[in-house]
Amino acid sequence: MPQIVDQHGRPFKAANLAEPQTARLAALRQSVAEHPSRGLTPVKLARILEDAERGDITAQHELFMDMEEKDTHIFAEMSKRKRAILKLDWDVAAPRNASKAEEDAAAYARELLQDMPDFEDMLLDLLDAIGHGFAALELEWQLLGREWVIKQADHRPQTWFQLDETRNGLRLRDGSMAGQVLQPFGWAVHTHRAKSGYLTRSGLHRVLVWPYLFKNYSVRDLAEFLEIYGLPLRLGKYPAGATEEEKATLLRAVTEIGHNAAGIIPEGMLVEFEEAAKGSHEPHMAMTEWCERSESKAILGGTLTSQADGKSSTNALGNVHNEVRHDLLASDARQLAGTLTRDLVYPLLALNGRAPDSLRRCPRLVFDAQEAEDMKLYADALPKLVEVGVQVPAKWANEKLRIPLPQKDEPVLGRPAGPAKPEGKAALAALTERAPTDFPDQVAVDRAADKAEAALRDAAGPLLEPLLAVLDASASYEEALNSLAEAYPAMKVEALADMLARAEFVGHLWGQISVNADLA
Repeated sequence: MPQIVDQHGRPFKAANLAEPQTARLAALRQSVAEHPSRGLTPVKLARILEDAERGDITAQHELFMDMEEKDTHIFAEMSKRKRAILKLDWDVAAPRNASKAEEDAAAYARELLQDMPDFEDMLLDLLDAIGHGFAALELEWQLLGREWVIKQADHRPQTWFQLDETRNGLRLRDGSMAGQVLQPFGWAVHTHRAKSGYLTRSGLHRVLVWPYLFKNYSVRDLAEFLEIYGLPLRLGKYPAGATEEEKATLLRAVTEIGHNAAGIIPEGMLVEFEEAAKGSHEPHMAMTEWCERSESKAILGGTLTSQADGKSSTNALGNVHNEVRHDLLASDARQLAGTLTRDLVYPLLALNGRAPDSLRRCPRLVFDAQEAEDMKLYADALPKLVEVGVQVPAKWANEKLRIPLPQKDEPVLGRPAGPAKPEGKAALAALTERAPTDFPDQVAVDRAADKAEAALRDAAGPLLEPLLAVLDASASYEEALNSLAEAYPAMKVEALADMLARAEFVGHLWGQISVNADLA
């Protein structure tokens, strides 16, 4: 029996599917996050980032988790970017020049993925890599009949992993220096390149940490401003010679008035409300808005598709920013599709006896991120282009307009059948169909029409013979034009003139009959 290898070419053992790899790593399951965002300062943040570059990534990813939980703007913008992919149609496509077996394998993988009830949840979990740089799902398999399928895919926190010696590979933290190698077919690991660099520096949250920190300072300062300047100063006055107990009573009264809007003081004492000191919240809000605009630019490529900037928003600028956002969507989809092909499609085929010759010939999962073109614009332009001789492939037009090609025997919309343009005998037949048939001259008119058609056919041959002979003998376009001018006198137009006279007589006769029929 041939040896099964995983997507990285490593030998695979069926015993690896018995239980998840982390089932015996109790230390990981019992670990608790440290929440390094508490008391975050520029010095502390710089130290966390530097430790991650040296290989200790735990604190960095704990901070990234806190950022999405505590900053509502980051959460909202990241949610937009992740969930945009969930709206895209996807398919499993066979490789180029696919054989019958490769096409069948693509259809089989597509069917298995469509039957997964939590496939969209898997996509959302893998897209966590946009911010962190990577996201790992542990796959749990089960055998249904003769088919191996994915029972569930559990998202594992980034803090469960460490880097290998290349600083781009992942290992499980098992307490050893090198870590534990990830089992074949046991993981779906998506690494997302928001920026170039080692894995620890490729996540988008590395860019967002500084606006996040500055925004925290601004929000804290704004809260202090509202507490100090937002309320009037309560000033208690006691008479000379007041005892310490009386002073304490006055202080409690002033405090209660501030919190409870009620209080009592001894007679002879006074509480005055002074106007709060002058100040403005605008500098704090300006800093907060700048941070949120910076976050929107980093996540979505602009600010006009969010509420971060409402002053300069216009429809035109919004459309431009939305195009940038679509570029990010297409890039995210392509990166995710590569991971799904490697870590889902290939294992499903390999475990079910349909392994491709190599990952290069593996059916690929693809997302359709193409936007439909303006159908009204194409409906006006395509007929004009076709009329001037431009050869437009039908498949290309369907792809541009996002119109699927019809399947076999599938009903399609078509142009309503209209009256055909009558030509030759059909013209005369159309006229006779519209004429009354209850007068005796109808038969004579029909016979005259038949004779006129026969005359036209007989006259065309002798008329065109000189022209056809000239065209056959000409070697170039210019020579044909000169020869046609010389051949004109040799054309026999007498028969054509006679035929036209007869046709004119038939038309005149038909007009008289129609007038008489209308007057009857």
